[in-house]
Amino acid sequence: MNMSLQDNGAGIRPDGPPGPYTTTSTTAVAVAIADERGVITGWSEEARSLLGYASGEVVSRSAADLLVSHLPSSALRRLAERAPWYGVVPARHRDGRTVEVAVRACPCPGGDGRTQWVLTSPVPDGPGPSGDEGTLLRELTLAQLPVAVAFYDRDNRVVGANDVIARTVGLPEEQLRGHRLMDFLPSPAYDEFAELQDQVVRTGQPVHVVRYFRASGESRGRFWSVFLSPLKNHLGQVQGSSIALLDITEQHLARQRLLLVNEAGNRIGSTLDVARTAQELADVIVPRLADYASVDLLEFIHRGKEPPDGPPRGPITMRRTARQADTDALLGTMLRLGSEVEYPASAPTAECLATGRSAVYEVKDSSMARWTAQDPERATRILLSEAHSVMVVPMRARGVTLGSVFLGRTRHPETFQQDDVLLAEEITARAAVCIDNARRYTRERITAMTLQRSLLPETLPCQPAVEAAFRYLPAGGRAGVGGDWFDVIPLSGARVALVVGDVVGHGVPASATMGRLRTAVRTLADIDLPPDELLTHLDDVVIRLASEAAADADIAGDIGATCLYAVYDPVSRRCSLARAGHPPPVVVSPDGEASFLDLPASPPLGLGGLPFEACEVELPEGSLLALYTDGLIEARGHGIDERLGALRRAFARPAQALDTLCDDVLATLLPAPPDDDVALLVARTRVLGAGQVATWSLPSEPVVVARARKQVTDQLTAWGLDESAFITELVVSELVTNAIRYGRPPIQLRLIHDGSLVCEVSDAGSTSPHLRRARSFDEGGRGLLLVAQFAWHWGTRRAGRGKTIWAEIPLAV
Repeated sequence: MNMSLQDNGAGIRPDGPPGPYTTTSTTAVAVAIADERGVITGWSEEARSLLGYASGEVVSRSAADLLVSHLPSSALRRLAERAPWYGVVPARHRDGRTVEVAVRACPCPGGDGRTQWVLTSPVPDGPGPSGDEGTLLRELTLAQLPVAVAFYDRDNRVVGANDVIARTVGLPEEQLRGHRLMDFLPSPAYDEFAELQDQVVRTGQPVHVVRYFRASGESRGRFWSVFLSPLKNHLGQVQGSSIALLDITEQHLARQRLLLVNEAGNRIGSTLDVARTAQELADVIVPRLADYASVDLLEFIHRGKEPPDGPPRGPITMRRTARQADTDALLGTMLRLGSEVEYPASAPTAECLATGRSAVYEVKDSSMARWTAQDPERATRILLSEAHSVMVVPMRARGVTLGSVFLGRTRHPETFQQDDVLLAEEITARAAVCIDNARRYTRERITAMTLQRSLLPETLPCQPAVEAAFRYLPAGGRAGVGGDWFDVIPLSGARVALVVGDVVGHGVPASATMGRLRTAVRTLADIDLPPDELLTHLDDVVIRLASEAAADADIAGDIGATCLYAVYDPVSRRCSLARAGHPPPVVVSPDGEASFLDLPASPPLGLGGLPFEACEVELPEGSLLALYTDGLIEARGHGIDERLGALRRAFARPAQALDTLCDDVLATLLPAPPDDDVALLVARTRVLGAGQVATWSLPSEPVVVARARKQVTDQLTAWGLDESAFITELVVSELVTNAIRYGRPPIQLRLIHDGSLVCEVSDAGSTSPHLRRARSFDEGGRGLLLVAQFAWHWGTRRAGRGKTIWAEIPLAV
């Protein structure tokens, strides 16, 4: 007979039976077993010899009944901590006398998971067993003990063992006596236990270890809790050692399963990324539960679509989202990430998804054979993996089937059992909830980004005032898409408005609010309001939106926003700006000096009742104006002043293409995906020279109309626009006439030519003209109607004093 000891995967078998041995010690040891309540459950003959009680007289009684006095507090504390204890206690002999007993108490986990105590005490020297051989221990009757026990002398030779340990080792007790452990469990696998025995004898201190044994004749190994304890006489001298083994396989495996479930809860779902979560699931499974694992998810998850109704049936197409194996060679036999996997209806994976139940298959099963016959490539991969047992676990969350997990065992000798199925289902269920959360987040993010892209400009309009470029980066964290926006709005008189804003919050509500505010800004810009007045009206819009949101229980959170609005005039080179709670813009002079514009700080939009201030600066031709949102300058672990300094230095570089400049700035300030949306709008100013603008001051007299027409005609001839002269003369005649008749002096006429032709008439009056239908006998009311018919666009804008009526006239091709 033989047995194997497995330690870190090594297996050892004894070479042959032990030889004879003779010992000279003459001390016996009394052994008793007590449960965690202190009730005696086992009693040896040596214990009877020591205290006089037979087994039937003490079993099921409390061990405290045998003591003359209570244990000392130090002993009670050690026992409460389930720690080994040694001491001398007065015990009550059956005949009434008091016996000083040297007791060693060692805890030992029981088969039901509860702690048992092994109590040993040396028996004073007395008549030993018959024969010439003396022994350290007398023959013990240990059959009733629930643990495997063996006793050794100081030379680590067996002097006694019970039937449990004999069955574990695979040799009868008589063949074990007089031999060392290494005789029947040869080196090197048992060197550690031999060293531990020497340590126990040398130090007199017990040792506890947990090891994996495969007993003789058993196909599966078991985990054992091993206690090595010194055996001392009544003087405390070490006379030998004992080994007690308790099978804790079930407790150990249960503990390992709980640890794996706990690890899965901690590691899976660290992000809201579907692929990352699936990979975390595979990493947890391998190698603790399987030698390799793959995660396949249905296509609707990757496409951000709604799940289909009911479980999938028929041929199923999924995508390999994650995989893991305990060796590179095994990993090489698996499909690559991102590959499409098609499972026929007869495949085990398709069957499990249809039924919603997990299944374990041997590779030789008929169902596996049918599948591999239909899919030779898959059969080849399974053959290369050398798997002998596989498991398929459907992945479901909130009633939705998401995919499946495929597990295989190759080097692991045991097939999947029902406990393994339950464990795999528990881990997969946790991962499924995380993947479903990631799926929902991805779908909402795609929806928000689609909405946002539809609301933001894809290209910038053509206009003569500035050369512009932009960049927009959505948030890369869990916050989701935000409400940042930007815009470039052409205005009358060749001017342009530059806008950057940021709505509080993230997701679809923020994107929707952003779209409404962007539309409101464009509407207010069309009536040519100054920046400070525009922000005042926009503030009212935000307040109304917040009021609507407060009345709607489905909309959570407050509505607020920041905004920066700038208007640049390429004729005067003046730029007027105002901001509402927004970071100041960067201005870069033509020679490359960058600075932040000292723009008055005003409150964010939505507070109401507070004024907004504007300032006006002159920008030389070739100046750079950069508008941005706070996502560009906010970073964890960095102060706002530090980030603003980095932004200023990023712009203080030699002139370069604006697209390249935007990329360089983002690369410098955002080495990683931002936690918040980032909008960046950069504009390089242009100037319309004297050759593109003609201006005349006109007296407020009717006769000046004819002279104005003549001056306009001459100017158009100089510009080579003779073919547009007729329409332009008509528009100028009507606008100048209205200014003389309804306006106030001074009157000014201006023509601007840059890709289009703009005619402007200004006066000091405050009355704005409007279109009306003239009746048959009315003498007026038809002038603006003619202007509206012949011009592409026309309108009115107010200034600090007076107004300007403008019209954009089409050029003849």
